[in-house]
Amino acid sequence: MEVLGIDVGGSGIKGALVDIQTGQLITDRYRLPTPQPAAPEAVVKTINKVAKQFKYEGPVGVGFPAVVLDGTVLSAANVDDRWIGFAGQQAIADKLGYPVKLLNDADAAGFAEMRFGAGRGRKGLIMILTLGTGIGSALFIDGRLVPNCELGHLYLPGQKRDAEEYASDRIRSDEDLSWEKWAGRLDEYLRHLERLFSPNLFILGGGVSKKHRKFIPYLSLRTEVVPAVLRNEAGIVGAAMAAIADE
Repeated sequence: MEVLGIDVGGSGIKGALVDIQTGQLITDRYRLPTPQPAAPEAVVKTINKVAKQFKYEGPVGVGFPAVVLDGTVLSAANVDDRWIGFAGQQAIADKLGYPVKLLNDADAAGFAEMRFGAGRGRKGLIMILTLGTGIGSALFIDGRLVPNCELGHLYLPGQKRDAEEYASDRIRSDEDLSWEKWAGRLDEYLRHLERLFSPNLFILGGGVSKKHRKFIPYLSLRTEVVPAVLRNEAGIVGAAMAAIADE
């Protein structure tokens, strides 16, 4: 079955048709820059432009970088504050003309990794982190999602900024950190999560995961750490899966 998945990020909005039986993209990704400022009307228009690139009629899944509860956006870390309290799911559905499932982007990526990627067949507490403009997080317990964790906004001991302002891939780039220096920050963050949650596995995703050999060897955790298998496609795949999860 082919389903359209769209992944909204702080810098880009991308989509593709997904074979949800295999987790494979069956079209090339189509990407447009995220509007700046990333206000609701502008982002919804861009989502529509991405969707219209595909000859598709049916339910659409959209991963979004915020807390999403019953289709309403409740936070706005990497998008405009006007999203807070905005009924995003209905607005996107009205624009596209098809049913839409709006969910947290890291939760979407987590669904994909747990079914088709590094979390497949794994039990216990699995933490999936997407490292990009910010730090997204998805928490699964024996395969069941605990939604909207937003652990990228934890404050680390001794730090006056939240984790994604200290250890995201954007910060690595903005501050021109070496891989070893950035890995030290990431290690500090992951060790904090390890103390709080005692997970069975960390899965590190986002675009930077394709360069995992440059930073994972520097980490010093007792918990197993692996790169995401679906890499930066996980958000699209998981969004497509979520679009029909209730059918």
